[in-house]
Amino acid sequence: MDEQLKLNRRILSKFNKAGKAVVRKENLEAEGFNPNFFTNYWKNRKGEVYLFCYEFGFLKKTENGRSKYILVTWQDYMKK
Repeated sequence: MDEQLKLNRRILSKFNKAGKAVVRKENLEAEGFNPNFFTNYWKNRKGEVYLFCYEFGFLKKTENGRSKYILVTWQDYMKK
């Protein structure tokens, strides 16, 4: 479990250099990303739930039949 969390974190940091990014689901999964492993979550005002691997978060979206992830980094305003 811990190894998958560390791998997920490494993959998310690779694809999210600027603090926010959009990446196709296939690209993350090809690297070994598994969205079932996360350390915490944050719900925004729209009710969308971002899952986090340490400080790197992701939200799965489907648009025009294509699955992708919106990637973010943890911010101070996300504290409960």
